[in-house]
Amino acid sequence: MSLDPSSPASAPSANHPASNPAVSPVASGAARTRLHQRRIHMEGFRREDGLWDIEGRLTDVKDYDFGHITEMTRAGTPVHDMWLRITVDRNLMIVDAAAHMDSRPYPGTCEQITPDYRKLIGLQIAPGFSNAVRRALGGIAGCTHLSEMVGSLATTAFQTLAGERNLMPETVQPPHLDRCHALDVRGTVVQEHYPRWYQPTLR
Repeated sequence: MSLDPSSPASAPSANHPASNPAVSPVASGAARTRLHQRRIHMEGFRREDGLWDIEGRLTDVKDYDFGHITEMTRAGTPVHDMWLRITVDRNLMIVDAAAHMDSRPYPGTCEQITPDYRKLIGLQIAPGFSNAVRRALGGIAGCTHLSEMVGSLATTAFQTLAGERNLMPETVQPPHLDRCHALDVRGTVVQEHYPRWYQPTLR
């Protein structure tokens, strides 16, 4: 059974992150106490062999002692602490993948699914990627939290390779165009910065 987060036994210490939260520009203004913190951290690396490693880490941390079915997790201790890496080539083809769990709610069971994330190998980060991932690792075929990271890893891969020169022919439309309102090929941003791909009469 979960402990009451307002009880003295569960209240964070003065040194605990919950006692000194960062100022949020979107805070509601209401008095509040943080109960949970999820962090997703992504990094992209250029390898010496001409490939790129894209790594992600997801953590879930409660600000109070949390009684799960299997054990009590103390405040500040991760309930989930999971890693996922994909390795991509210049065409954003996934050529390697690995998953690992440092913390999980059901030790002995959760981590059994990590080898299945090698199913990402052979998939290309391109239109249709999300559907392919869902077919391979959705529902009971995967881990909810590892699979959540896949989409962010794909975006991070785009961002990582965006700074690499001469990776994409000039005759190919950049893949990030027409993927958000700012980069609508009919809009002023594309007109100014990507005039070759400006299409004011499209649609």
